[in-house]
Amino acid sequence: MYLPERETRVSGRGRRITRGLSLCALVLALAACGGTSEREVAASAAATAFETALSGGDRAALCAALAPGTRSEVEDAAKKPCADTIGAQDLPAGGKVRSVDVHGRQARAVLASDTLFLSQFRDGWKIIAAGCRPRPGLPYKCSVKGS
Repeated sequence: MYLPERETRVSGRGRRITRGLSLCALVLALAACGGTSEREVAASAAATAFETALSGGDRAALCAALAPGTRSEVEDAAKKPCADTIGAQDLPAGGKVRSVDVHGRQARAVLASDTLFLSQFRDGWKIIAAGCRPRPGLPYKCSVKGS
């Protein structure tokens, strides 16, 4: 006896579940994209604030913008508080932010004349390396960096 293939029919309830799951996947994908964009904006703002402090000679703001490990390295190298030594660092005026790449809690801000590396902390994005120059085939060389 010949039995025709069964048609796969999705009930009304099954269609609603499928649509609901598709909608959830779409919302999660859009939320993930928005999260990256928000982090890029925040990292860019931190880089801009650092450059503003640098161009204005605001040593206290420069030190506040540094990640804790970077600030410690600056202080340990000079055996002085950050605000007393940050001005002596070889930090170029970076200019405007050209691009920001965010990867999780790490970011790279490429400026007109500098590259900054940042990390996201509880209180926002902080500079982990500044005065960074690319070297073909090698890691960046940075005048200020943490361990």
